[in-house]
Amino acid sequence: MERREFLKKAGLGAAAAVAATTIKAPFVHASKKTTIKWRLQTYAGPALAEHVIKPQIDAFNKAANGEMVIELYNADQLVPTGELFRAMQRGTIDAVQSDDDSIAAPVDLSVFGAYFPFASRYSLDVPVLFNHYGLKEIWEEAYSEVKGVTWLSAGAWDPCNFATVDPIRKLADLKGKRIFTFPTGGRFLKRFGVVPVTLPWEDIEVAIQTGELDGIAWSGITEDYTVGWADVTNYYLTNNISGAWAGSYFANSDKWDALPEHLKTLFRLSMDSSHYYRQHWYWWGEAHYRTTGGKLELTSIPDEEWKLVELEARKYWDEIAAKSPRNAKIVEILKKYSDTMEKAGRPYRYV
Repeated sequence: MERREFLKKAGLGAAAAVAATTIKAPFVHASKKTTIKWRLQTYAGPALAEHVIKPQIDAFNKAANGEMVIELYNADQLVPTGELFRAMQRGTIDAVQSDDDSIAAPVDLSVFGAYFPFASRYSLDVPVLFNHYGLKEIWEEAYSEVKGVTWLSAGAWDPCNFATVDPIRKLADLKGKRIFTFPTGGRFLKRFGVVPVTLPWEDIEVAIQTGELDGIAWSGITEDYTVGWADVTNYYLTNNISGAWAGSYFANSDKWDALPEHLKTLFRLSMDSSHYYRQHWYWWGEAHYRTTGGKLELTSIPDEEWKLVELEARKYWDEIAAKSPRNAKIVEILKKYSDTMEKAGRPYRYV
């Protein structure tokens, strides 16, 4: 017998019957949870984002099971990359995947983000430096001094090589070349006559075609093929100024602190998954496209000449170390790490 019919037969009347049928409504509404929604912007354009972050965000959204949804936006889609840090502080966006340098993070160590010259030789160097040589704790300390943004995790991407219209076979060939690159890498490369150029990510291909740019020092060869730059350049310089891009994840502090612990854990796991995917994707791609790509001719600057660039990088390290005690500590770690790798020998370093 239905409850309404039972009440009628009990002589309680229509009003009582209606009240009885709605008595559970407040409990039902209170038990519903509002889905947490974040907007995350990456440094990467659409083609690159398909590899460096979209699989992670898709997996997180699926595993969050309706409790949280992250909307992913590509480079400059909501906010220009150089304004991402401030936008995150204000809460315009909730999270960012980029490097400290490109988003103009107001911390002294931002210079070490992206491609700090010769800080790494291989992609594995980056997670080792952060997880076993103390950089993680230093980054946490630095960002604890900045209101509104929480640094979450760092990982490795690809090396920094030149893809150019004209060949680079000696250091002198770099002089006068207008190159799209990262802020710190650009400042360093100016010592060899490079003219750093800053443009929105999506404008790079056209800028090369129109002659506004002579090339790119923003990635390794995997990205050159993935995003289409191999279609508008002709040569790829095998010498690089860094073995891996050091990028990070950041979040608006209020939004991060408001997450329940299980969602924080899920997001950290998804970041680790993304770090792992990039390790093998780039390692595969850098060899694959050099040997089978077919679009770019490989060139090299002789080792004895390139050694001058490496020595100049060490001078640059000392200049950066003089800027703050924290920077000095990081440079000391980099020197210790480099010395350890060289002493360890092959396969850690081939010298």
